[in-house]
This record gives sequence, structure tokens and C-alpha cells, in this order.
Amino acid sequence: MSELGKMLLAIGLLIALAGAVLLIAGRVGLPLGRLPGDWAYRGKRVTVFFPLGTSILISVVLTVLVYLIARFRR
Repeated sequence: MSELGKMLLAIGLLIALAGAVLLIAGRVGLPLGRLPGDWAYRGKRVTVFFPLGTSILISVVLTVLVYLIARFRR
């Protein structure tokens, strides 16, 4: 049970860190959510937003980060 608790704490800290990074990025002016490839449909009664460009950018950054962490742990 101790290992599960440690893992949950680590995941919680990572989520909090990701939230802090997004808040700082918004204040600095990083255009997350407004990148080319982010689609927005605004109808009369509904708005649908699909951040495809932002999702791809975050995926690439996380892939490189996980690769570097795995490489240095060996």
C-alpha cells in the first residue's frame, strides 16, 4: 500500500506542476489554445473548440521529456 500512496502523491504533484506551468504560460503570453490548427466552431447556440495544434505541441514536448528521462535513468 505504501508504494501506491507514493505513486498517487507523485501523480498529484505532476498534475499540480502542469497546472502551474499552464498558468504561467498564460501570463507570459504563450498562445496555447490559439495555435494554428486549433479549430473553433461557433454556431448560433453552440461553440465547439478542438485544440489540435496545441495537443500536438504538448504531445511532442512530453514525448521528448519522457525520452530524456528514460535515457538518463539507464
